[in-house]
Amino acid sequence: MKIKINNLTIVTSSGLFRKNLLIDGGIIKKISDKPIQAKGVDFLIDNENLMVFPGFLDMHVHLREPGFEYKEDIESGQRAALKGGFTAIACMANTNPVNDNSAVTHYIKCKSKETRIPVDVYPIAAITVGLKGEKIVEMGDLKEAGAVGFSDDGNPVENSDILRRAMEYSKCFNMPIICHSEEKKLSKDGQINEGILSLKLGLKGIPKEAEVIGIYRDLMLAKLTKAKVHIAHVSTKDSVELIRKAKKEGINISCETCPHYFILTEEEVLGYNTFAKVNPPLRTEEDVMAIREGLKDGTIDVIVSDHAPHHIDEKDREFELAPFGMIGLQTMVPLSLELVRLGILDFQALAEKLSRKPHQILGLRPPAIKEGEEANLTIIDPHYEWVLEKDKIMSKSYNTPFLGKPMKGKAIYTIKGGEVFEIES
Repeated sequence: MKIKINNLTIVTSSGLFRKNLLIDGGIIKKISDKPIQAKGVDFLIDNENLMVFPGFLDMHVHLREPGFEYKEDIESGQRAALKGGFTAIACMANTNPVNDNSAVTHYIKCKSKETRIPVDVYPIAAITVGLKGEKIVEMGDLKEAGAVGFSDDGNPVENSDILRRAMEYSKCFNMPIICHSEEKKLSKDGQINEGILSLKLGLKGIPKEAEVIGIYRDLMLAKLTKAKVHIAHVSTKDSVELIRKAKKEGINISCETCPHYFILTEEEVLGYNTFAKVNPPLRTEEDVMAIREGLKDGTIDVIVSDHAPHHIDEKDREFELAPFGMIGLQTMVPLSLELVRLGILDFQALAEKLSRKPHQILGLRPPAIKEGEEANLTIIDPHYEWVLEKDKIMSKSYNTPFLGKPMKGKAIYTIKGGEVFEIES
């Protein structure tokens, strides 16, 4: 397929450029300031409002398959990712059976290819067997089967000696340990951020210190082992400060946050809104500002969705009984663009956090917009206005506090495998 792109803004690490592209057979053949003459063009994109990014990767997604297909499955998750503008996602191991062996990893890889949806799926395997925190998985077998990292996400590895040995073991394979950093004895039975609001609502709070203590432990183990460690879903001011200091000390760590931690505050749970019940919980305005500053100065490397679908029957119940989590694949782009509108990030930094950095952390070759490179592209309209309505959600679940909310910015096309996929026209 021959694809011609006219007069679009290309976002690269060195800046923004108004360019024309010619893609043939899945390869970027030409990038030019001048109009490109080409015969036999199969698809033309000509819209000066659009911006071309290297293909986006969401490195923290829960696909629920195998075992919880009533919430989500691999195909529906891929469709949601495509609709959100992603050309790749990485999925967490808390399935049933747990992705703690090569058979489950192989199943996920094969199933994701069978769908023929142009979204690569990279499995993140468990750190410990059954997510129980007791026995380390066979990392070599899992890497060979296609795993790109290890995480007991949702279950911190509480035994520090086991986590230390897992970090040391992971170094043999140059693969990241992704830590869900939480001191469970502090957060046990907690529902929302601990503070005045939790008292007002009569809900048990989760103190910020539960996250901060967990992160401190994981940072010290990263320093001890010199392993490649990634901290998941950072949500507090003190966490950002700890990680900033650790990076200055040269500890080999990276970290991520989610749009709900830089857009929403704990006030979103007023009215006992279970769609806003997440772990870590939504925090205060002070924490939101600190997360934004961490994104701005590079302390926070990556933006992820932590896409966590749940059936409506699970969410539509008493707050204490509802599970943690919200979907986020289709809202990642507009919510992340809000950081650009606020002057917190520029478009180059956005490309870093949605494409180059997550690829690098997972040991994957980042896509690049260069002649001779494979065309792996996300094309967005930063000004496209729309409303997140239930019938537009590709996921099997719709548990998001952004339902019915106006959005600005959207992926319009992705280009992958030599084909164009039109998301919105």
